[in-house]
Amino acid sequence: MKEFRSDISGFYKLAIEERQKMIFDLFELAQDEIKLLQNFGYFKPKQIDTLIENVVGSYQLPFGLAFNFKVNGKDYIIPMVIEEPSVVAAASNAAKMARKHGGFHSEHVKSVMIAQIQVTQLKDIESAKKSIEDNKKKLLKIANEQDPLLNKLGGGAQDIEIREIQTKKGRMIILHLLVNVLDAMGANVCNTFAEAISPQVEEISGGKVNLRIVSNLAVHRLARSKATFNKEMLGGREIVEGILNAYEFAQADPYRATTHNKGIMNGIVALTLATGNDTRAIESGAHAFASLNGQYSPLTKFELDSEGNLVGEIEVPLALGIIGGMTKIHPMARLALKILNVKSANELSQVAAALGLAQNVAALRALASEGIQKGHMALHSRNIAKIAGVPDELIEKVSKKMVAEKKIRVDYAKEILQKMNEGENL
Repeated sequence: MKEFRSDISGFYKLAIEERQKMIFDLFELAQDEIKLLQNFGYFKPKQIDTLIENVVGSYQLPFGLAFNFKVNGKDYIIPMVIEEPSVVAAASNAAKMARKHGGFHSEHVKSVMIAQIQVTQLKDIESAKKSIEDNKKKLLKIANEQDPLLNKLGGGAQDIEIREIQTKKGRMIILHLLVNVLDAMGANVCNTFAEAISPQVEEISGGKVNLRIVSNLAVHRLARSKATFNKEMLGGREIVEGILNAYEFAQADPYRATTHNKGIMNGIVALTLATGNDTRAIESGAHAFASLNGQYSPLTKFELDSEGNLVGEIEVPLALGIIGGMTKIHPMARLALKILNVKSANELSQVAAALGLAQNVAALRALASEGIQKGHMALHSRNIAKIAGVPDELIEKVSKKMVAEKKIRVDYAKEILQKMNEGENL
């Protein structure tokens, strides 16, 4: 590859075909690599070019479906976009165990988001707080004038909470503008409302407004779901006991809790991505919520019922929407929402919470029984066989040999293939 400089000016001004041509030449791409970049999948070139800056191609991930889910008495087939093997199958399996006891029971999820306004350079904190409190109605009125339709539909700015924090730059007050965003994720409307009232906040408080932006720690938008998982389907009393021990491990140790919650987010993020929602906002909000008590903790909890079945609960902030942003622009996101058949952001969050709980139970069960790696081995071994250059018609045979020998490696796949080519009976 020839040397190049990364300070390329005006790249964004080029047509997408011109950008691609520059990349073809710059990196001396082979013909098959060129074809990859030229394949936009379900996007049209002009359509994908409006989504982000400097677009040169489209990147696709597997789109799978999880089955067996019943949430609040309604059946769902859940679309998931994820690259990790065995996640979709594991969620479906855990949902089947919960289904035997009525499925998942999820609570109503409020669509209230927080817009934060940072007020600095205050001469009199107490006086500023009182002035803001006295002018709440005026500030809420100004905010709601920015989106009369949202207000008419029952949403809009509802309240203002006033917090005081101590920083290295001195004491500040932080306003939390609480906004009912209805079926949207809500970041844009929160930011708009916060911008709109900031001049009045400065005038009322006598301070200087600095940041005004949505918070992704959506503590007023908590999703809660609960389910009973059949002890026999889990594998019996010993496995259930192993799951409880694993949970207590996570409860006491943030190193384990981090991986515990990663398993939960395998499900939630896969659905978030499938429906065109913001995975980074969901991830950051969930992990911040897990730390609110001063130690990073699991987002789920477990106990036994009177018959020895496993009862699981989840509580997690979920700022998910079904209108606005990518949920309407991305063709696969629209299809995913159609398959999921949810009618509101509230319903989507209820399903997502159930999926997160199912995913967690599936992971804990695997850990408490044969270990997590065994569930990955079959799919992973096929991928390794492909990387090793094994022909399609021999992949299954080579994969089974690697799994049986517990040697899932490219060099071993090549060794097996060589022996087959030499006529050795494996």
